[in-house]
Amino acid sequence: MDDAERKIFVLDTNILLHEPLAIYSFKEHDVIIPMTVLEELDRIKDSKRDVSRDARVAIRTLEDVFRDATPEEISAGIPLSEHEESLGKISIFADYEVTETVHAFADKAGDNRILNGMLYLQAEHAPKEVVLLTKDINMRLRAKGAGVYNVDDYRSDQLIDDVRLLTKGYYEFQEEFWARVGECQSETQGRSTLHTLPAELFDKPFINQYLLDDSTDFAARVQSINGANITIKDIGQERLMSRQAWGIHPKNVYQGMALDAMMDPDIDLVILTGPAGCGKTILAMAAALEQVIEKGMYDKILVTRNTPEIAESIGFLPGTEEEKMLPWLAAVTDTMEALHKHDVCTDGSMKYIYEKANIQFKSINFMRGRSIQNAFVLLDECQNLTASQIKTIITRCGEGTKIVCSGNLAQIDSSYLSPVTSGLTYIVERFKNFEGSANIYLDGVIRSRLAEFAEENM
Repeated sequence: MDDAERKIFVLDTNILLHEPLAIYSFKEHDVIIPMTVLEELDRIKDSKRDVSRDARVAIRTLEDVFRDATPEEISAGIPLSEHEESLGKISIFADYEVTETVHAFADKAGDNRILNGMLYLQAEHAPKEVVLLTKDINMRLRAKGAGVYNVDDYRSDQLIDDVRLLTKGYYEFQEEFWARVGECQSETQGRSTLHTLPAELFDKPFINQYLLDDSTDFAARVQSINGANITIKDIGQERLMSRQAWGIHPKNVYQGMALDAMMDPDIDLVILTGPAGCGKTILAMAAALEQVIEKGMYDKILVTRNTPEIAESIGFLPGTEEEKMLPWLAAVTDTMEALHKHDVCTDGSMKYIYEKANIQFKSINFMRGRSIQNAFVLLDECQNLTASQIKTIITRCGEGTKIVCSGNLAQIDSSYLSPVTSGLTYIVERFKNFEGSANIYLDGVIRSRLAEFAEENM
């Protein structure tokens, strides 16, 4: 690629907060960091927000790149890597020196400086393409309105363009399954019946994908994919609906698939997605209690999630770490009450279960460096986590540990994430071909008729 074809990417602050190592994602193209971005990172790094760590990582990354450079070299641009000639250059641009042409939003002085800098760079480097990257939708609209020609989102970690394309973990056949298949090779292994079928019968199959046919109550799960052939395990919807854990029975076939995956010792990672009230948390907790207390498959239950807004600063709350985490894990404690509401003494039962199952509540912010062995891990509210945060948890899981990640992509609270960039979406796509994982979208709201009506009509 010659110099005229190289693009210049100007990064907004939220790009480095979303992916602190984003500067290495542009290959042969050049990267410019406005001075305003460094000022905003400096303010954020000392804050109590959950992105303060990402700001510090981004600052350290830039410091590693510019450590031995002179001010003139930093302004002109230095290679991102001395060992890879194909990589472009990175520079810091003093955008506060640019004469203002954009004056809108007096309370958004930083955004105004970035936009003015973009207009200057666009004219200075013409006809080379200068692109502003920002995850702020309104910033993209303002940039276009101000005269910036090229504005885009950061998509290097975006595996799909539309969340509606996200796999649900199962495929529902519109016509009768066996009429479509005809003859096939079948064999019995223990209590399981396996069928070997041509791969052409399926649309983009993957390991542990469930197959459903409501007309014949057929249900199966893909066991292996070997070239032109696929081996499926015949389960049957009746067997799925007869699954139970800690007294909980599935109310629909989607919950049956979820329980089947969570109770399978060969599956290490189960991803549950779906609307509010579809049963994600109660199914996960029931499966955890069943396998820890009744079957003794795991030594403990570890429940974790991020603590938004105040991130690592949960110290102002009274009590131990577990007690500090309780406000953010109320959904889990509510679920425990629901599971034992018919007991003679609900409080006594819950106290006994907490001790018997060795249930521990941990913050995601303090999981780095740990190694979790022989535990059942519940990672709740995953839609608000980035891919790197979820990776932090999954890579902590050692031998004999199962992890259940659950979340609702319609309830993202983070201003830096969208359904297509959420860490939950990322792991669904990344792990769908991993034989040790299963993903199930729980369709339907079973919490109450009120919740169902609200989900459908609001």
